[in-house]
Amino acid sequence: MAATRDSRGRLADGFHELDDLVLHLKGLVLVRKVQETRGAGDDELHMYGAEIERVRDRLAELVRAGA
Repeated sequence: MAATRDSRGRLADGFHELDDLVLHLKGLVLVRKVQETRGAGDDELHMYGAEIERVRDRLAELVRAGA
């Protein structure tokens, strides 16, 4: 079933945001793993971890809101 837009395009925009966030999350997880294998410091890995948590929280908000 294809997503349709209301008069302001909200439904399709919500799906686009979900897709973008999932892609961003995957990228962050992969980059953190690469940096970890290259010997990145704890501060850098913590930075990636914090951003991963922020993106996960935003995804959860969108799902709860029914985006």
